Amino acid sequence: MDLPVNTFKQQITHNKLQIGLWLGWGSALSAEALAGCGFDWLLLDGEHAPNSLASTLAQLQAMAPYPVQPVVRLVEGDAALIKQYLDIGVQTFLIPMVESAAQAKHLVAAMRYPPDGFRGVAGGTRATRWNQVENYVLRANAEVCLLVQVETAAGLSQLAEIAAVEGVDGVFFGPSDLSASMGYPGQLEHPEVRKAIFDGIKTVLKANKAPGVLSAKPAIAREYRDAGCLFVAVGNDTMLLVNAARELAKSFKGDSKQP
Repeated sequence: MDLPVNTFKQQITHNKLQIGLWLGWGSALSAEALAGCGFDWLLLDGEHAPNSLASTLAQLQAMAPYPVQPVVRLVEGDAALIKQYLDIGVQTFLIPMVESAAQAKHLVAAMRYPPDGFRGVAGGTRATRWNQVENYVLRANAEVCLLVQVETAAGLSQLAEIAAVEGVDGVFFGPSDLSASMGYPGQLEHPEVRKAIFDGIKTVLKANKAPGVLSAKPAIAREYRDAGCLFVAVGNDTMLLVNAARELAKSFKGDSKQP
């Protein structure tokens, strides 16, 4: 049995655009349904969605037969949490609120076995296919992928240093938190916020790393894509369902001829 190749990491390393969708339902059934819809990656959200280690595992298992890569966002960059999620088979992490190169270096080390890091060694895990992946400990480091979220003014001030850290594969810009940190809460499209993101994209590209972003507005998502973002989330499952349901209800209530 072989170690899964992290095609998401492979693609962004070779400057290949990856289009994704945010998942917030915490449901293995919805994750499986969306896994076959043509996205390159699906984000399993553990920061703002009701996900746990167990629910993330169920979604990973549901997605496994499909040609889509899971990316898992943890609630924070805690080394013990990272270890647990690595052991259930997560290869690509999105870590929120990264504000310094030192923090980024710690995350890189937490994801890797010695001598490159301090990840704890365990044999009979899902990641090792129950100890059936030959030389897993020697090969796993090459397949892990670290995406860090820079979403505060403090993080932006250290962006070049964060992006330069070896082992950071990509930098994700969070417009919601960034706008609040810059003094424009709720104004994701404020000119200053947009300028900060576009400037940030250039900085990340200059470091030969992959920039990423989320925008549920297609026109804005395309602008960030055209500016050089290599992993772009273009919507989320919760709002897709809610918006479609609202429109369906409105379409029937609006043309009803009943008194």
